[in-house]
Amino acid sequence: MIQVFQLYVFILAGFVGFIIIQRVPPLLHTPLMSATNAISGISLVGAIVAAGGQYGRLSTILGFVAVVCAATNVTAGFLITDRMLAMFKGDKTGKGNKTDKGGKTGKGDKTGNGEAAGTKRAEAPK
Repeated sequence: MIQVFQLYVFILAGFVGFIIIQRVPPLLHTPLMSATNAISGISLVGAIVAAGGQYGRLSTILGFVAVVCAATNVTAGFLITDRMLAMFKGDKTGKGNKTDKGGKTGKGDKTGNGEAAGTKRAEAPK
């Protein structure tokens, strides 16, 4: 009877988590991903305990699968978070879309407006 109750709590937690994640605005995905990486680290510890405990062969196999899944999740989560944070860092090479004193972007060929020489801008009709 206890195992049925534990399965019920597990399924209920899955549904609640799914509904909560669906309602997260896109602006909060990066901080949420960092928090879920920490939670995945905790689940990794629990998976190691389940795999290493002498609870039976099935528990050891499921624990091993849980360790592999949790370790993959933590590693991929940190790699993706690092990649997303790198998008917000400035350009350290000194090149890019910086403007100089004359308002020129530095791109293009001596036109100062970011266009290559010889190209014309379409003018709005009057």
